Amino acid sequence: APRPGMAAVMECSVDVTFESQNAFGDSYRNYENSARQDSVSENYFKQHSQMTVDFVKGMQEKWLELSHGEYTIMEAIEMLDELVDDSDPDNELPNSIHDFQTAERIRQAWPEHDWFHLVGLLHDLGKVMALWGEPQWCVVGDTFPVGCKFSEKCVFPEHFSSNPDNKDPVYSTENGIYEEGCGIANLMMAWGHDEYMYWMLKKNGCTIPEVGLNMIRFHSFYPWHDAGAYKQFEGPGDRETLAMVKEFNRFDLYSKGDAVPDVEALKPYYQGLLKKYGIDGKLKW
Repeated sequence: APRPGMAAVMECSVDVTFESQNAFGDSYRNYENSARQDSVSENYFKQHSQMTVDFVKGMQEKWLELSHGEYTIMEAIEMLDELVDDSDPDNELPNSIHDFQTAERIRQAWPEHDWFHLVGLLHDLGKVMALWGEPQWCVVGDTFPVGCKFSEKCVFPEHFSSNPDNKDPVYSTENGIYEEGCGIANLMMAWGHDEYMYWMLKKNGCTIPEVGLNMIRFHSFYPWHDAGAYKQFEGPGDRETLAMVKEFNRFDLYSKGDAVPDVEALKPYYQGLLKKYGIDGKLKW
């Protein structure tokens, strides 16, 4: 499939209306007094205080060998019926429902770009790590780079004061271990479902265009794509990546107020896409 550029964003995305409130009748991404404030704040305290360079390296070694079983995508989606995301103030439906909500909203707006529909279905499946023994703080939530100064534009930035890397003479500096202009893809991101799913798909031979895989990898990187932090690290191509991640985010975030879709009726369409993009069988996880 061709890689869509900025022109494709302008020409192919049709007008779509979204609910103005989340599943609780509240504004989206309310991290001050949401209906789930206590569990969300606790999850981010655990994440911000423990997500270090050494921790991320350890998780990469643990998970990117893909030695945790072989399952189909649909089997993984069914597993996620058991998961409610502790970092999400907008929704307490099973995560599998949100996957189909997102995919169907994208399908409505981008009918000719079927790989984009599939991105919507796949984007959160890395959360299965939480069903396989990992605590949610290192699976869900907004992401950010490690190895450089934590941005005040992250949610709950005060929680970073307890992170050991915050006192490291290199990691605590503005650019840390990176050079300006190094490229967003070259940052060591906080470990979570985004990073795991990106590499899991690549290692299993998925043929979704790289721009689509980057939507999965960076969709939780809100400090960058929503708040404008870490821009000093942007390199060639990152402005296009940013535009496409922001386009994806419209459907990821604002579909959470939608009605529950008929999942069984939708499965045959998405099974066909899984086959088209090379991930219809048992995959290594």
